[in-house]
Amino acid sequence: MIVLKAAQANLLEALQSVAGIVERRHTLPILANVLLRKTGDSIEFTTSDLEIQVRTHAQLGGDSGQLATTVGARKLIDILRSLPADQVVTISSAQNKLTLTGGKSRFTLQTLPADDFPLVNESVDFGPTFAVPQKTLRELINQVHFSMAVHDIRYYLNGILFIAEGKLLTLVATDGHRLALAQAQLATEVPSKQEVILPRKTVLELQRLLRDEDTAIEMRFANNQAKFAFSGMEFVTKLVEGKFPDYNRVIPKNHKNTVTLGRAPLLASLQRAAILTSDKFKGVRVNIEPGLLRIASSNAEQEEAKEELEIDYNGDAIEIGFNVTYLIDVLANSPHEMVTLELQDSAASALFSIPDQPGFKYVVMPMRI
Repeated sequence: MIVLKAAQANLLEALQSVAGIVERRHTLPILANVLLRKTGDSIEFTTSDLEIQVRTHAQLGGDSGQLATTVGARKLIDILRSLPADQVVTISSAQNKLTLTGGKSRFTLQTLPADDFPLVNESVDFGPTFAVPQKTLRELINQVHFSMAVHDIRYYLNGILFIAEGKLLTLVATDGHRLALAQAQLATEVPSKQEVILPRKTVLELQRLLRDEDTAIEMRFANNQAKFAFSGMEFVTKLVEGKFPDYNRVIPKNHKNTVTLGRAPLLASLQRAAILTSDKFKGVRVNIEPGLLRIASSNAEQEEAKEELEIDYNGDAIEIGFNVTYLIDVLANSPHEMVTLELQDSAASALFSIPDQPGFKYVVMPMRI
């Protein structure tokens, strides 16, 4: 049976959209495979890592009929990448093997039974559906993802908090040293508050798949799962269990010293100063006084860097230390021209915001230098 006959680029696009979650090494060998399910003229591609399941479907020609099998996802992608983009590729099935031909190239691949593929059991208690444009969710994730913890024993920090309440979608991430919050308006009101923590791997995969376009991504949350539908794809993921910290208590209120300055010049100065910080100690000193912001760094070799920026500021003179990586992260992931910095004193957390985007807040704790 000819399973499909299509241009290399079309098949590769469909496979790459689902293969991001596939691990090369897994305790269950079949999880390295992609499940192919042919029904009539349509073919469905499904991958799983037991926690996340991604599915898409495409019209890729071939014989009309029914077939279900699994084959190594990475191998198939590596083969397709090695062929020219305009090459017509044929995949046929016979005797528990798939044969891929393209031009004068021919590859025979071993399969495993589709019945052995462990599909995720979808929850039966999903809440209401709500949607935002893909590019909106992509922007929100871009603005907070760098604040997620990595392998923290406080497992609820290893992901992003999603809250849909009323007509507002809020994303929050923190690693205990900094916190990022971004918000967007929903087109329709959510009848009851929906609150879940998406795992880190899920967040990074969504970030990879979301397109910079206005087509919608539909979301539904259950007690233990979240479900996303967009661009002909269906994405189901387990959630992180646990109670996320009360982020409202972390966000400073009424800081009396405020300065708004260009994001790009501040980012460039911090990146230069970061060159002379040590690998273990990423601290920089920030001095702010009327009309001037100074950045200084040094290392164990007694090398030092100093930067100065002229600013429109008439508040208190403050010297405060920061982990320079935390400052670079927020500035590098923002497309906006200006950034506002609010400070109380050298011991209080600093608050970064964006003048023309009131829904964004970034809190960073000071460090002793």
